Amino acid sequence: MTDLVLVLGDQLSPDLPSLRQTRPEAADILMVEALSETDYVWHHRKKMALVFSAMRHFSRALEKAGRRVIHHRLDQDLPCADFADAIERALATRPYDRLIITEPGEWRLRREFETWQDRFGLPVVILEDDRFLCSHARFNAWAEGRKQLRMEYFYREMRRETGLLMEGDKPAGGRWNYDAENRKPAADDLFMPRPHSVEPDAITREVLDMVATRFPDGFGDLEPFRFAVTAEEAEAALDHFIAAALADFGPYQDAMLRGESFLWHSVLSAYINIGLLDPLAVCQRVEAAWQAGNVPLNSAEGFIRQIIGWREYVRGIYWREGPDYVHRNALGAKRPLPDFYWSGETDMACLSAAIGQTRREAYAHHIQRLMVTGTFALIAGVDPHALHEWYLAVYIDAFEWVEAPNVIGMSQFADGGLLGSKPYAASGAYIDRMSDYCGACRYSVKDKTGPDSCPFNSLYWDFLDRNDETLRGNPRLGPVYRNWDRMAEAKRQAYRDRARDVLDAL
Repeated sequence: MTDLVLVLGDQLSPDLPSLRQTRPEAADILMVEALSETDYVWHHRKKMALVFSAMRHFSRALEKAGRRVIHHRLDQDLPCADFADAIERALATRPYDRLIITEPGEWRLRREFETWQDRFGLPVVILEDDRFLCSHARFNAWAEGRKQLRMEYFYREMRRETGLLMEGDKPAGGRWNYDAENRKPAADDLFMPRPHSVEPDAITREVLDMVATRFPDGFGDLEPFRFAVTAEEAEAALDHFIAAALADFGPYQDAMLRGESFLWHSVLSAYINIGLLDPLAVCQRVEAAWQAGNVPLNSAEGFIRQIIGWREYVRGIYWREGPDYVHRNALGAKRPLPDFYWSGETDMACLSAAIGQTRREAYAHHIQRLMVTGTFALIAGVDPHALHEWYLAVYIDAFEWVEAPNVIGMSQFADGGLLGSKPYAASGAYIDRMSDYCGACRYSVKDKTGPDSCPFNSLYWDFLDRNDETLRGNPRLGPVYRNWDRMAEAKRQAYRDRARDVLDAL
């Protein structure tokens, strides 16, 4: 019996289920740099370079381990149009008894793969991806019967099941969550750490040249390119983060500074999401650093929560809610995505900084995504599906299973509150408190209305006014609506008028 094993570009793990369950002498490994995967959204060129280079390095590692690998490259004479094209080419060369696949990370591919048994006339085995800590069945069992699926309660169960940061049956330090200690604004610091940097090798340089040639007008800066593309390099990046940045990650994880793209963030998410790092092993390393007294508990807990809590939770939401989740629009937002989300050309300093950084680095940290680009889209009434596709396109760590719930659910409240207890709407005051963006802005964050006022200020109240019928009953928004009701009508109308001018200018 000979199997054909399809390995996708975000499945670059030697312990992938489909690799574990096949013998080297009885399976051909198929890897495909498919044209279809480069253009279903407009991917950042750094993201394409990372995935293609990591795939080529992984192919080489599999071959050194004794595996037979068929690797279709994008720069070969006749590249594969899509995965089905590659399967057809393989079947034309020899007969296979089975096609084995570890489940993909999005419904688009899952539904396509489920048609292949009939299309190709051979058994297709789709294995659950057990590189995650929480299986589909386990998440569904937790979610069953709950009216609201709050991450905090899921996270506590993951702590108990993994034993991470636990002292018997109790959380280390007596608390599950140290968020209250992790909201400090940062000051410019000459000794701020920089993420681990890798000099491109010959394979990566070849990929960079290919991406530059094939996608000259693609989104984002391609170089400098300093990402890890092998498991060994990703492990070195983890070592660097733990030694240089983890201790201060907790207090400053929500901070934003002009000219500082990374601060104390790990920039490891892309490596975890494509399989170069194991998420549980990463968390165990962070826990060990805390146990050794090298990092404070709030930093270790805050980091671990992002992985075993939030990462696992949003994956569970994505698969439980089904393929139509990305099209939900509970607030009926229809405004097109503003052009400056692609160019970064706006007088709003916070958006210019976050989007400009995204163009350069294919990266922005979670507060820049949630409270700057996300909040503006929310209060401006941007179509959440258009924003979803933008996030999927521009960030190096964005794959639909992780990106869609963050955007549709948390950022845009488009799922009606399934994921978040309230919309993440905010005025400019939050950005002013957590960043130094406002000091360099052409608009005044102190002015509430008028032509020079921060657009976030008027859009915030206008958003609440526009969505009064839907949101007024939200318990967490009760005090906000009472403030709105107490305002003089002239003041409310001034907010509406300024918001209309901002929206017309978009």
